[in-house]
Amino acid sequence: MTVYFIGAGPGAADLITVRGARRLAACRVCLYAGSLVPRELLAECPPDARLVDTAQLDLDQITAELVRAHEEGHDVARLHSGDPSVFSAVAEQMRRLDAAGVPYEVVPGVPAFAAAAASLKRELTVPTVGQTVILTRIAHRATAMPEGEDLATLGRSGALIVLHLAARYVDRVVEELLPHYGADCPVAVVAYASRPDELIIRGTLEEIAGRVKEAGVLRTAVIMVGRTLGASQFRDSHLYSPERDRHEC
Repeated sequence: MTVYFIGAGPGAADLITVRGARRLAACRVCLYAGSLVPRELLAECPPDARLVDTAQLDLDQITAELVRAHEEGHDVARLHSGDPSVFSAVAEQMRRLDAAGVPYEVVPGVPAFAAAAASLKRELTVPTVGQTVILTRIAHRATAMPEGEDLATLGRSGALIVLHLAARYVDRVVEELLPHYGADCPVAVVAYASRPDELIIRGTLEEIAGRVKEAGVLRTAVIMVGRTLGASQFRDSHLYSPERDRHEC
């Protein structure tokens, strides 16, 4: 039997992939993060599926549930919010399953930053303005950042930075990025991207902290900082240029 790590998407139930929904519909056991995964998705599970909310479980308890289902001969859906490839805590679960000899598969999902960009109606990479996107977070008590990945260092690139898990630390974000991006740099904060209660806060780096606090946003948000957010005067992409050789590789 197989454990399927399925990206449930950023919040809207219809943003799960077709493959993810099909895997979910075929699994007799589903472990889901109740605090983040929309409950509407559970309707995709078989009527007799065993549903386990992992919000109050630790890693050992989650692993035990996965191994138990495997030993009972059931495929397992492990629903994670967003996409399993970033900030999902999937790596340590896969390591445990490797040690236990339990097979698994990863089904990608729509990441929160992509849903946020869609809500903002922005392309994050714009010709001549910015071609690099950095996905990161900031250090706090739970997890330190590796050497060289602190926000001040990453900010030297001038690239568009997307911060997860950082809304409650917006003052630190501003303090560390201000010297590199300038007070007038566009910033957008998207909370609960794609959900009915989605909230978009726009501003400059100088004013965004006050606006975030005024809105009471503390979690389930991404912070985007970079010039591409406000770009309007830029060269068209070469992709559709009449000068491009359509036969080139």
